[in-house]
Amino acid sequence: MIEAIARSCAGLDVHKGVVTCTLLRENSQGTLVKETREFPTFRRQLEDLAGWLKSAEVELAVMESTGIYWKTVYEALEDAGLKAFVVNAMHVKRVPGRKTDVQDSEWLAELARCGLLRASFIPPKDLRQLRLLTRYRRKLSGYLAGEKNRVHKILDDCGVRLGCVVSDIDGVCARKIIQALIEGKKGPEEIARLACGRLRAKQPEIILALDGRMSDRHRFLLRRIESHIRWLEKQIRQIDSQVVAAMEPYRKEWELMQTIPGIDEIGAAMLLAEIGTDMTRFGSSDKLSSWVGICPGNNETGGKKKKRSHPKRKQVHQAVAV
Repeated sequence: MIEAIARSCAGLDVHKGVVTCTLLRENSQGTLVKETREFPTFRRQLEDLAGWLKSAEVELAVMESTGIYWKTVYEALEDAGLKAFVVNAMHVKRVPGRKTDVQDSEWLAELARCGLLRASFIPPKDLRQLRLLTRYRRKLSGYLAGEKNRVHKILDDCGVRLGCVVSDIDGVCARKIIQALIEGKKGPEEIARLACGRLRAKQPEIILALDGRMSDRHRFLLRRIESHIRWLEKQIRQIDSQVVAAMEPYRKEWELMQTIPGIDEIGAAMLLAEIGTDMTRFGSSDKLSSWVGICPGNNETGGKKKKRSHPKRKQVHQAVAV
């Protein structure tokens, strides 16, 4: 039998609208007392949950990382000064059989009481809120790239091969050329004169590339997409200003990050938002690499190594490419 290392633990089964909490407490006679309660996930009720656990002198509260629903529960426990673990659901699976919310919370409490759970990395509250900005920025960057690719497709659809001549279809000269195509008031020769810099030497090629058949519907779509691209760029700039301002408490680490080749100020901020500033939480660089998801798996049986695959990469790995 595994010996308990904590006298009072709580297991929380978190859902969207309700939290089932089981409290396991060892009384003065050495008897294990079990109590289960349910709490709605509204803020006041979560504060009641935290107050109940604190009055019971809970040493550790444990919950699974259920979607995003664990976040408000974790924050309520954190504000109450309680020690809370968020654990990987894969690490606490039971033998298949009967399953209820109460049994799940009891199982979590029993595992926590015996010290059999490992906490997932949860950054400080300030960095958790910063993640909202950086991850939304990453989404907008994806939308922006998609819209630029759509410009390529529409131009190719009407026979305009501008992408074969210019290296960046979103560059200054290319934008002027596309805008002239949208207006539809100039011919290929006149539009080609808008070329600037090194593109001036490619005016004959630009004339040939612009010799397509652009309809009013092509122009309508290009106008809408160009307007959306400018809007997305504006939103990203506004988020960038917020992210840069949020880096003031972490200026030393932020500047050190930027000394890494290929990491600019925004990329460094996104990395810090994901991994934080306390590297002792990971133990070693190898464990950090594994947590990020850039280490292959290791699957061997009977002396034979099976096909290894990379685990799902986290946001921090994607932030490096920003």
